[in-house]
Amino acid sequence: MRSIWKGAISFGLVTIPVKLYSATEQKDVTFHQVHREDGGRIRYKRVCTIDGEEVPYSDIAKGYELATGEIVVLTDEDFEDLPLSTSRRIDVLQFTPADQIDPIYFAKSYYLEPDAQGAKPYVLLRNALESSGQVAVVKVALRQRESLATLRVRDGVFVLETMLWPDEIRTPDFGFLEEDVEVRPQELKMAESLITTMVADFDPAEYHDAYREALQQVIEAKVAGKEVVPAPEGEEEAGPAVDLMAALRASVEAAKKERGASAKKEPKKKARKTA
Repeated sequence: MRSIWKGAISFGLVTIPVKLYSATEQKDVTFHQVHREDGGRIRYKRVCTIDGEEVPYSDIAKGYELATGEIVVLTDEDFEDLPLSTSRRIDVLQFTPADQIDPIYFAKSYYLEPDAQGAKPYVLLRNALESSGQVAVVKVALRQRESLATLRVRDGVFVLETMLWPDEIRTPDFGFLEEDVEVRPQELKMAESLITTMVADFDPAEYHDAYREALQQVIEAKVAGKEVVPAPEGEEEAGPAVDLMAALRASVEAAKKERGASAKKEPKKKARKTA
């Protein structure tokens, strides 16, 4: 991995130099826009909508559109005096139980690696934070934007998770929340039974991106000059259940059968490992 930022965790009077790495990567299949006839790449020009002339990057500024449609033009000088920290510090503001922070606030995750002579204070803070059961709430400036973030420990490494500001979280304003929807006790009990039947430890390795894999096969078939065979149609989506109780009961039975089938296969796997 390649570091994308260098700075320091500021914890009281302790400074821990660190390098920052992106902790995740998108695995989407990417495409270019091309000319259908010859596969040539499509290029776009930066053209002014007023005079129709192509504009070089050096003449491009940022513009903020007012409600009236007028544009306020901002230059580099306008951004110089803004209160954005340039100290490259991750300032620890407080420590908080992790369950007090709603996951909806989290935006992007980064790994932190100790830099230079920072290994000992890094490990010290890591161990103390891990034993406390808390997460550190911090403030950091990345990519010309100041963010709240949290510091937690994962696999012995600090994970910095940037957060959205409270006014960036939308309020769910849906009509059904005001309706008095009646749920019968037996329906609730059956739904709880279905949940209990389907409880399992989460293993992300059990899941995969079927769409991306199928798309990759289409591309490979094109490269090999093979005929691309369309995928078989899936089952028709069922509409809302008319008899909710009957649907829940059938779901519980199906989940029990699936769990039983999985349990029968498990001893065979263990036996093969032992052999």
